[in-house]
Amino acid sequence: MENKKTIEAIVDFIVTAEKSIKNAKKLLKDLADSNDVDLKSEVDLSTKWLETYTNQESKIIEWVFTGAEMLWSDWNKYPVPANYASKSKMVQWDRLKLTIDKKGKMMYKQIAPIEREIKTWLVVKEKDKYQVIADGKTYDLLTAAVTHFKANIWDKISIIVPAWKTATFAAIEAVI
Repeated sequence: MENKKTIEAIVDFIVTAEKSIKNAKKLLKDLADSNDVDLKSEVDLSTKWLETYTNQESKIIEWVFTGAEMLWSDWNKYPVPANYASKSKMVQWDRLKLTIDKKGKMMYKQIAPIEREIKTWLVVKEKDKYQVIADGKTYDLLTAAVTHFKANIWDKISIIVPAWKTATFAAIEAVI
């Protein structure tokens, strides 16, 4: 009976903590929005719906693309090949699937692209980072994408960004 009460108390603590975190995130987002402050994208990124599962031959993990890495439901970030992200025109917030076969081969696939919009502006370089400024917002670009599309500083490019989410990274659509 004592263990049952302890378990119930722990469950109550967890439920209360989850509600507090959810409320704190909402208050923080509202406050940041009303003060025109751009929060890092991870603050309001929910990963609860991501899954890990196995079939007879592979382990499959679902992720969210952060612009340079993959974010798993445990909030750990893992590398994604920059050349794959560049060539696939992956956009921050896209949902991905990583399949790891028994031999350790890794295969990445976009499974739920976020709604996108296209913007146009010039490539710049600030402190060894390629960037583009469009509509008053600065977006980082993957160096692999700049190389893949053979873009140079001051080239006019079209970029792909999430249509309804704040982003810090952009994918290159084309050099114009």
